[in-house]
Order: sequence, then C-alpha cells, then structure tokens
Amino acid sequence: GGEISSSFRAKEASMLSAVSSWKPGDRVSPMCMQGWQGGPVAPSSTTSIFADHHGMLTQYTTFDAAWITKIPDNLSFEEAATLPCAALSAWSCVFEGPRLTPGSTVLILGTGGVSIFGLQFAKAAGARVIVTSSSDEKLKAAKELGADEVINYTTNPKWDEEVLRLTNGQGVDRVVEVGGPGTILRSLNSIKMGGVVSVVGFLGAGDEAGVTMAILQKGARVQGVHIGSKDSNAAMNDLIAIAKIKPVIDKVFSFDQAPEAYQHLKNQKFIGKIVIKM
Repeated sequence: GGEISSSFRAKEASMLSAVSSWKPGDRVSPMCMQGWQGGPVAPSSTTSIFADHHGMLTQYTTFDAAWITKIPDNLSFEEAATLPCAALSAWSCVFEGPRLTPGSTVLILGTGGVSIFGLQFAKAAGARVIVTSSSDEKLKAAKELGADEVINYTTNPKWDEEVLRLTNGQGVDRVVEVGGPGTILRSLNSIKMGGVVSVVGFLGAGDEAGVTMAILQKGARVQGVHIGSKDSNAAMNDLIAIAKIKPVIDKVFSFDQAPEAYQHLKNQKFIGKIVIKM
C-alpha cells in the first residue's frame, strides 16, 4: 500500500463512443493493467497505467471504454478509488493460485493498503488471519477489523517463530508478502509444507541468501502478483458488494492538500489508504 488512491480516481463516465456499453453518468474506475482480460499474465497483458498514462491526479482523463469497470454500488467515489491497485493486488495475493478454504490461515505483513484489503478479503473467505506490524496502535486497529492474532515485529523480531507457535508448528497456508528482500525468508519459514507466498512488494532491504533453500525445504509456491486482470476485478467487486466490505481510508485530502497527502504517506503513520479528492 505505497500509493495514494487519487492515482486511480473513480469518476463518472462522460464522453463515450457510440459502440461503448457505457453511458454518461455511469460510475466507473479504470483498470490498472490495461489489456489483461483474464487468465495467466502474459506480455500482452502488462500494459500498465503506471508507465503508459500521464497520471490520475487530474480532473479529466481518457481511457479505452473496454478497460474501465463499474464501481460497486455500496462504495463512494473515495472508497472506489482504492480498488484498482491496492485492493486488486490484495485479491490476487489471497485468491490466485491454490484455493483458499474456510479454516485456512493467512499471514498478512503490515497494515498498509494492500495488507488491510488482504485482511478483509481473507476474513470474508472464512480464513484465520495473523497480522504483523511495528505499531501496537496499528495492531489494535487490525484486531478491530477482524485479525485473529497480531505480532509486533519490533518487539518480536523473530516473528516467523511466533507464527509457527500460533499455528502449533504447522505454519500458515498463505502469506501476503509486501516486504520483499527484508522479510521473504521469514515468510518462507512461516508457511506450512506446500504453502504459498504471494510477493507483492519490496519495502524492506535484506539479504536474499538462503531463499532458494527455504523454497525447496518447504516445497513452497512463490507467486509474483501483477495486480490483477479485469476478470479478477469483477470477481473482487462481487465479493465487496456481497460481503459489504468497506475500504479502510485513513484520511481524505483535497486537491490543494496534495503535498500534505504525500507527506502523510511518507510518514507511514496511516492505516489502509490515503485519498486525494478532486
């Protein structure tokens, strides 16, 4: 969750071609990965809004009508602005690959945008969820959002051993891994045999030595998360509507407060997402 959600601002559709299924006034949001309808990720599906668009901190922008999606009816524009990157990345972390079943255990690293959505989605699927953070205040918020167990990794730096203790030595079924080099070895140590580590970030520095051996020893499945496809986005929106999931927004800033919003992001004191309202 290292982005501010105005980057993918939800808007009402206003200028649409005659062949489009959209109509003026529709509440829509752009896909982050333009060109990925569904199935496995491929070179043709890596056209990214990050590299191929001028940005979203703007009042008006244009997209191919094929690559915008309907906003869930239960969400405001501000809430919907959190979905295209953070929420869909979390969806892919939790649900892509081997099926997550009720009673599975999921380890979530951190309490940023991707991590909080991962917590919400895993709980909606009936999983037991363990969350890590360096802040007891953030861990308290995670408990209020449904986390079953929490670990402060500052006071408990060998947090992988605590995960194993909490799972009676078995390990978790899946990890939402946002730290990258600084945490992946402990994430691998935390999973059960055949478990999944969904790598979605690289926030921490560290030594990758030993990663290959850890993967072999656990028979681990390590999957890189490329945000998600349009089909996955539709499935995610269905769950959000059915389970009445509400994105966690730490603070909403006005356009004129954009520098303050980025400073708030830099300070790392937030839970969930930060939004700039146009």
